[in-house]
Amino acid sequence: MGELIAVLSGKGGTGKTSVCAGIATALAQNGSSVLCIDCDIGLRNLDIALGLSEFASLSFLDICSGEHALQKAVHHPLFPGLSFLTAPMNCQAEDIDFSAFASMLEDARSQFDFVLMDAPAGLDAGFRLSAKFADRVILVTGPDPASIRDAARAGEVLELMGKGNVRLIVNRLSKKAVKTVRLTVDDIMDKAGLPLLGIVPEDPDMLLAVCYRLPLLAHTHKGAAKACHRIAKRICGLSVPISL
Repeated sequence: MGELIAVLSGKGGTGKTSVCAGIATALAQNGSSVLCIDCDIGLRNLDIALGLSEFASLSFLDICSGEHALQKAVHHPLFPGLSFLTAPMNCQAEDIDFSAFASMLEDARSQFDFVLMDAPAGLDAGFRLSAKFADRVILVTGPDPASIRDAARAGEVLELMGKGNVRLIVNRLSKKAVKTVRLTVDDIMDKAGLPLLGIVPEDPDMLLAVCYRLPLLAHTHKGAAKACHRIAKRICGLSVPISL
């Protein structure tokens, strides 16, 4: 049976969706079967980070309603093990039938090694929809004080939801910023109150890949792409050192 992973953030602007796409493609490159689900209802953009914006994609609501089978999810042309469901546009997260969503996820669990759910930023219904059924939660934060504070609050909410397997990814961290403000990753972990899964450096190739309509890992193997590969290996249970 596969693992359900919610990728969350306490606030917008942390690069959560790019990190989710990078981890998903790295897992697929390493031989895992992966389903990415955009759960950001109304503001979907995971397709852009995956390089799938030109493809017609079913929404997860199309599967929940029984109109289409999960096998109809779009398959990535560059990463054969990677499939994708987009978010519906004409509804609210509060309107999603939890039991139908849960049933779809159980079906996905039986067909894929990993199911990654990219949730909307913040702590509202979309956050809770993704977190509710997750076996593991990845909380993405930036290195700035506002992001760290919001990550800490998100961690508290997840604890109240009974989620114990929560790990932190610090995104967009630069060596210059670390040196200038004398901020360490240990400081971020202490303030967020969560164990660390990985560090993703500030990387202009993130933007360039989107401009070229490519997933990051099809554009480069360095910087943030390399960090996503390291994180994917840790998710698979391998011991990989954490470094910037």
